[in-house]
Amino acid sequence: MKFGAILKACRTRAGFSQEELAEKLFINQSDISKYESDRKEPTMSLFQAWMTNTQSPEVAVAFMYGLDGINLIQQLMPIIGGWIVWF
Repeated sequence: MKFGAILKACRTRAGFSQEELAEKLFINQSDISKYESDRKEPTMSLFQAWMTNTQSPEVAVAFMYGLDGINLIQQLMPIIGGWIVWF
């Protein structure tokens, strides 16, 4: 399952750098990069901690109810008022 785009969107929406979030989650910045680029999949406890620290519980709930990453972001962005630029 692809989590990277969702994790990155939550982190950037919260205004954290990778280093700042890594410190809050007690992991390395390189791990944040791996999670966001889908080179590593987070455990459920890390996913929950990520959502808690980025104040994104609605993302976790929507994701657990089966919305895929792209659909989730497209549906939530108008609600949370953010913009994602796809390269």
